[in-house]
Amino acid sequence: MTFFLETLIGGLLAGTMYSLVAIGFVLIYKASGVFNFAQGAMLLFAALTFVSLQEQGLPFALALLLTVVVMAIGAIVIERTVLRPLVNRSQITLFMATLGLSFVIEGLAQGLMGAQVRALDLGIEDVPLFLGEVMVSQFDLVAAATAAVLVAVLALLFNRTRIGVSLRAVADDTRAALSIGINLNRIWQIVWAVAGVVGLVAGLLWGARQGVQFSLSLVVLKALPVLIIGGFTSIGGAIAGGLIVGAAENLAEVYLGPYIGGGITPWFAYFLALVFLYIRPAGLFGERAIERV
Repeated sequence: MTFFLETLIGGLLAGTMYSLVAIGFVLIYKASGVFNFAQGAMLLFAALTFVSLQEQGLPFALALLLTVVVMAIGAIVIERTVLRPLVNRSQITLFMATLGLSFVIEGLAQGLMGAQVRALDLGIEDVPLFLGEVMVSQFDLVAAATAAVLVAVLALLFNRTRIGVSLRAVADDTRAALSIGINLNRIWQIVWAVAGVVGLVAGLLWGARQGVQFSLSLVVLKALPVLIIGGFTSIGGAIAGGLIVGAAENLAEVYLGPYIGGGITPWFAYFLALVFLYIRPAGLFGERAIERV
């Protein structure tokens, strides 16, 4: 029983790392209806910027603050140069724009900061801790606590502030929001900036786990099944989807792997997402589309 609990809890904690990436997608999708494929590139750029500033001798806090400023400025530039000219275009056009944007950001990051792998030390040791008889990873516990704090802050921002009310109005009905004077461009800038900060948090944790390298941008591929399972429009769904994917991967690898030769982790999340597409296409917390005919 102890081994089962360790496997389950380890998977749940690892799933919070996927959730951090998925939250960035949800924020932008709720505000603009755009699936932002560039979120992985933003995550990579944020992590590379932070590491590069630290290599220049800047202390942790200052490097973090400057990286947040860089991501906020980048959000404003993206909104003005990419999103604003494509207002009222089809979703596939906007998706292709973010796909191209991801390569631009990666190329810019490589040109400015180089392509070598960088080590990132957040001062969090990946050592085992015992909760009773159950062994868990200290790093995973910190990542889970970070995700919880981030979700709490986002909940306060979007439920208790005027910006949050405006964002929810835009997400519910863009034309109605415009008719009452909500500045859509300003909302998009704010949402992209917040998504950049979320990408920074995810980039730091993933970079500390596997090094800051260009394969870091591919972590978005693991966020896709999380979004399908949890729903594209719910931050809570992103958390739930990440927990389900993390736990299911760990349990499947341990208990099913020996019977089919192992190697389940790379593909099991996508199999699970395919099952959800059959039984609940909108995801656990997603909003079902209703069309009048």
